[in-house]
Amino acid sequence: MAVVTYVLTWLRYLLRDLHIEHHEPIKLFCDNQAAMNIAANPVYHERTKHIELDCHMIRERIQNEEIETAYVQMGRQIVDIFTKPLGQVAFQSHLSKLGVYDIHAPT
Repeated sequence: MAVVTYVLTWLRYLLRDLHIEHHEPIKLFCDNQAAMNIAANPVYHERTKHIELDCHMIRERIQNEEIETAYVQMGRQIVDIFTKPLGQVAFQSHLSKLGVYDIHAPT
């Protein structure tokens, strides 16, 4: 989440430099509810000390309404097509959601 938040922040600054304003919070979809809870919860636990800096940055962006986190089920995360081996049904489903079609398929 931290890396994506850094990239989203950079993109927002880039758009602002190009005089393209985007006032709505950017949706950050995550399939890890624990990470979302840690980012939103201002109380730290002993187990999260090593990620404290990243949590502060994400929490600050959430409080400033620059990003908005949303939960997505693990099997419905489209980015999985790039990061995990998938079965044929899930692979085809994600391809169609991305708008990728086989131009050589018989019609």
